[in-house]
This record gives sequence, C-alpha cells and structure tokens, in this order.
Amino acid sequence: MKKLKERWNVNSNKQLVIILLVFAITGFSSLELAKPFLSLIGIPESFQPHWLYRVLRLVLIFPIYQVLLVLIGFIFGQFSFFWKFEKKMLERLKLGFIARYVDSKLNKK
Repeated sequence: MKKLKERWNVNSNKQLVIILLVFAITGFSSLELAKPFLSLIGIPESFQPHWLYRVLRLVLIFPIYQVLLVLIGFIFGQFSFFWKFEKKMLERLKLGFIARYVDSKLNKK
C-alpha cells in the first residue's frame, strides 16, 4: 500500500481505498454496460460468429471504461486524480489530442 500511495502521490489510506473502489466499480460497470450497448446498436449476444461478438465486446469495453473512470472518479470526489490518470493513458495510446481538447474546454470555465 505504501508503494502504491507513493507512486500515485496519494496522501491518505482513505483516498487510496476510494481510488481502488473507483477502479473496481468502473471495471465491473464497463463489463456490464458493453452487452446492452451492443444490443442497442443491433448486435445481439446470439450474433454469429460468436468469437466476433466477443471481440467487439472487448473493443467496446475499453472506451466505456475510460469514460466511466473519470465519471465515477468525479462522483467519488477524485476527479483530478483520475483525469491525470486518463491523460497519461491517452498519451501512451497516442490519443493525447483528446486529452488536450478536453483540457482546453475544462480550462475555459
């Protein structure tokens, strides 16, 4: 726990527990939301070939997770931590332009 607190620059055990809770809620929620979202766009669970359905679901989970991470982090009062975390992830994926765009919109307010 101590190394994790240092790595994430977290001050208290309470904040660390909240952050870990947000990660857990976000992971579970993104898994649960991907299935109905696929159905909504016309791809039912009975889609054939089934392996393609699984691949599409996995691909869809990633962006859902990214959005939920910041949203649920905000709800739990940890927006700044998760926004920094998200910006780092987007930069690694060569999608930093998204973070810069959102930052520009957030800083205008």
